[in-house]
Amino acid sequence: MVEAYGQELAGVKSLFASEDFLRLILESPSFPMEKKSAVLTELGDSMSLSDGMKRFLGLLLAKGRLKYLPQIEAQYKGFADELSGVLRAHIVSASKLNQTQKKAIGAGLEEKTGKKIELTVSVDASLIGGLQANVGGKIFDGSIRTQLKRIEDTLKKG
Repeated sequence: MVEAYGQELAGVKSLFASEDFLRLILESPSFPMEKKSAVLTELGDSMSLSDGMKRFLGLLLAKGRLKYLPQIEAQYKGFADELSGVLRAHIVSASKLNQTQKKAIGAGLEEKTGKKIELTVSVDASLIGGLQANVGGKIFDGSIRTQLKRIEDTLKKG
């Protein structure tokens, strides 16, 4: 159930992010509440949202909080991950990692944290070499760029 609500919330957030006109109508103070409610009901039906999600979106609409949907979705995802024992990790590498390397990094993080790791990987050639890892909001920087910056700072200080 937790995962289903998360998927529905992410879908609605994505729709609002891509459809500016829809978002503006629902957030407009001059547009009548009855019409906003009808639009939201139609949206819920067309997206096949659960009754719980429809009621939640209706509450956000009534309280004027639909504009906070991206933050709500991010917080929900964090709570859902905590509840299910999942930790999200993002790795930035100077070069493309192969599948074996990704699995090894994920397995190592799972062993260290004792949690299931959801790993995303991106490439940033400006790191020169090494990795940067963001694991549960903590950043670990083992890039050559950062090491060179530390050496430069040490040399400047004397």
